[in-house]
Amino acid sequence: MENFITGYPGHEHEMRAALLEVLGKEKYDYFFDRFLDYFFTAADAKFFASVGLNCIRIPMNHRYFMDDMNPSVIKPEGFKLVDRIVDLTILDMHTFPGGQNQGWHSDSGLHRATFWEHKDLQDRATNMWVEIAKYYAGNTWIAGYNPMNEPADPGHQRLQVWYRQVEKAIREVDPHHILWLDGNTYSMDFTGFKEVLPNCVYAIHDYATMGFPAGDPYKGSSEQKDILRKSYERKVEFMREHKVPIWNGEFGPVYASPGEENYEQINQQRYNLLGEQLSIYKRDQIHWSIWLYKDIGFQGMVYANPDSAYMKLLKPFFEKKKRLGLDKWGRDDTHVKHVYEPLIAHIKEEIPEKFQRRRYPHHWGLEGHVHRVVREMLVSELLTYEYASYFEGKSLEELDELAASFKFENCLKRDGLNKILQADAGINK
Repeated sequence: MENFITGYPGHEHEMRAALLEVLGKEKYDYFFDRFLDYFFTAADAKFFASVGLNCIRIPMNHRYFMDDMNPSVIKPEGFKLVDRIVDLTILDMHTFPGGQNQGWHSDSGLHRATFWEHKDLQDRATNMWVEIAKYYAGNTWIAGYNPMNEPADPGHQRLQVWYRQVEKAIREVDPHHILWLDGNTYSMDFTGFKEVLPNCVYAIHDYATMGFPAGDPYKGSSEQKDILRKSYERKVEFMREHKVPIWNGEFGPVYASPGEENYEQINQQRYNLLGEQLSIYKRDQIHWSIWLYKDIGFQGMVYANPDSAYMKLLKPFFEKKKRLGLDKWGRDDTHVKHVYEPLIAHIKEEIPEKFQRRRYPHHWGLEGHVHRVVREMLVSELLTYEYASYFEGKSLEELDELAASFKFENCLKRDGLNKILQADAGINK
């Protein structure tokens, strides 16, 4: 899970801890069992195929397979979840002990990627992948393993060391499955890569700032198309040089909601942007996996109905979250600029300019690192308890209804997006 996908603030493990405190073990287990059962079913798979997509990337939290307090024992629960939806999938390990990157989606709760600072954490992750590969060796419905989502190694060397380690370890138990290897710095940078590993595909993530509220609106100008193409070409230079396949593991704009000013115009601009990106990929005949399939109405092909039990219950909280601009993904600072701009100005005033971009990732700038620590960690962590409080006193029947808000039959489809995907696949509906 990620915060903007299901609406909680901050990090998944913090949200789960807060809900466990509010619900107690029995209700907590019941709610998440039902939620995960409903989130992807045969109906979802049928719809996914109807759009013309032939492979789905499953993002997995390492905690389904590994307890941080007992890391040497691989838990069977993770395999049971994956087994339900295993037909033609790429298994994407989305989180790691200590965090493989500095973002919210590594679910570390930190602003540093401490995975790269501890050999023990790296070895734990390798051992986890060995058990996963051993379990799925010979399963031809698995299209391969994406060992690490969006790594961000500040030294630009330890990632390649770990890739060599995990590739060798996996091959000892599963010599056949493809490994899909993300570039460094959130799958955008291959400058530190010096060699090509056997039977591996190298993966970019190709998000365009024009598809987000903070970016310039996409108007389809020749200049904007040139920006898209150059950004893509920079990311795939390593693959071209070494003549290896390219996989775009994530891309896609975010969308405005009904009721927001000019939402139809904004969404059409972002559909046009998506179409231009797909035309680039089609010209180069590369493989891709769009982000994402299902959420609460921000980016998904399918999303929870605003009239569902979950959305109605949490509507006041979602509105507050949006007003505070808590989530980095597509945030709008309209209502909180006056809070953060003076803070950032003060920090810039006190820290010499030559040191302001010392923190990695450098492209975040000082502003991005301040927001990561203050908004995405501190404020979000404290508001996790408010999110959990909405579940207080809910019966099993009510929890089932909340979880069922994510059943395919109860969700809405983003037709504008899905028609573009169908057209790209050559399906006319």
